[in-house]
Amino acid sequence: MKKLEFDIILKTARSLVLELKDCGCYSTEEEHVVYVNGKEAERSNKNVVSVFDLKPATAYKVQVKFADKESEVVTVCTENEFVTLDVKEFGAKGDNETDDTLFIQCAINACPKGGRVYIPAGNYRITTLFLKSNLVLELAKGATLYATTDRSKFPILPGVITSYDEQDEYNLGTWEGNPIDCFAGIITGINVENVIITGQGVIDGCSSYETWWADPKTRKIAWRPRLVFLNHCNNVILHGVQFQNSPSWNLHPYFSDNLRFIDLKVLNPKDSPNTDGLDPESCKNVEIIGVYFSLGDDCIAIKSGKIYMGAKHKKPSENLMIRQCCMRDGHGSITIGSEMAGGVKNLVVKDCKFLHTDRGLRIKTRRGRGKDAIIDGVLFENIEMDHVMTPVVINAFYFCDPDGHSQYVQSKEYFPVDDRTPFLGELNFRNIKATNCHAAAAYMFGLPEQKIKKVGFENVSFTYAENPKAGVPAMMDGADKTTKSGMLAKNLEVLELKNVTITGQDGEVITLDGVDKFTRE
Repeated sequence: MKKLEFDIILKTARSLVLELKDCGCYSTEEEHVVYVNGKEAERSNKNVVSVFDLKPATAYKVQVKFADKESEVVTVCTENEFVTLDVKEFGAKGDNETDDTLFIQCAINACPKGGRVYIPAGNYRITTLFLKSNLVLELAKGATLYATTDRSKFPILPGVITSYDEQDEYNLGTWEGNPIDCFAGIITGINVENVIITGQGVIDGCSSYETWWADPKTRKIAWRPRLVFLNHCNNVILHGVQFQNSPSWNLHPYFSDNLRFIDLKVLNPKDSPNTDGLDPESCKNVEIIGVYFSLGDDCIAIKSGKIYMGAKHKKPSENLMIRQCCMRDGHGSITIGSEMAGGVKNLVVKDCKFLHTDRGLRIKTRRGRGKDAIIDGVLFENIEMDHVMTPVVINAFYFCDPDGHSQYVQSKEYFPVDDRTPFLGELNFRNIKATNCHAAAAYMFGLPEQKIKKVGFENVSFTYAENPKAGVPAMMDGADKTTKSGMLAKNLEVLELKNVTITGQDGEVITLDGVDKFTRE
């Protein structure tokens, strides 16, 4: 038999996560079986698979088998656990009627370092739960946390609280890149560290067009809560849980570092407003591995604030790894911006599938984001796309904010470079196959006064759908609604093309190779 290799990418006291090597993007063609101590533990066709219901501080022998190949047997020891606190012993009912918020919160507050808060099967009604440091929170299979939609029961996080000496400020609330009052998330962590949220349960925001999604652009008391909000947190892991029906963004880490999101499901209806899947904002050292997204807005949107937060704190989102994920039905599979005034640096996206999203990679910026709005060091590698309207969009004229259609933002004429001018650096795309494209293969439009430094394509193929739908490839004034078989590249210093093919709806194949240099006018 052929040998198969895997890595253990996460272990807790009660679970393990395996990542298969060299088995393709997100899923395998055939099912594989994970054996623990010689017994079947999981069947899966995903490259990232979790094994639950293990015992703490115990050695296990783990092996993976396909029909025609198998791995070596690997011995793994689970982590220690001091004590388990069952929320039902603290008074939680899980009967789908009782408000269990205080009972679960009591268990969280009482949990010692090295302990676990355990939520057994049941339907628990809650408002907001606040995390604490050194916590493991586990939702058992069959456990669902159902959030209330009554605004009057949610605490409010003030946007800015001025310090006593009026020299500094404390920021808690945020909305679309600005420090503005918002409701606390269904799960909220503020200044906590060493937290794991794990398990096979569900966290449901219970949102609908009769509740949180009604009139979504209007502030009502405060701005809508996230399903999970992490503010100035460090060393947090989310694993295994299914998140659904969020009031707004699903998972929102904010000014937080050393984060891991592993083998999750993030689900919202296709038409739900502003329900981004995962939005790291001014975060450092982030891993997103084996996550399935299907929702109504961008699947992953990487941000770093609008001009105030970017200019004041100058904290970019940086060192991000996204791999073995599947993005479906959103506006963008991976989006950078438009709130990116602090910059985005060193992003790697690999071994992922993008299915039926409007765009694959989507960069949104504009004049006014500022000199710290630097996007650089972006790599997309080993990506499969199908029915993505436009696989690559780089847009320096995104028409957001009240002045989004102004002459300053939208003019294609040369403006002087100043403190308001953003910068787009080096962006590379390798080993990408995009089938059933529609509006355009790639649409890249930089600023005339500060051109995109370099875009490189290597071993990339775009194939149009047989009957492509017309669509506007980029949200900018003057973007044509087109189904042309081609690549628009304007205001780039260097466009490097190696083995790039575009197959039109009529079957005509265009091969692009070599280096085109665009000089400053």
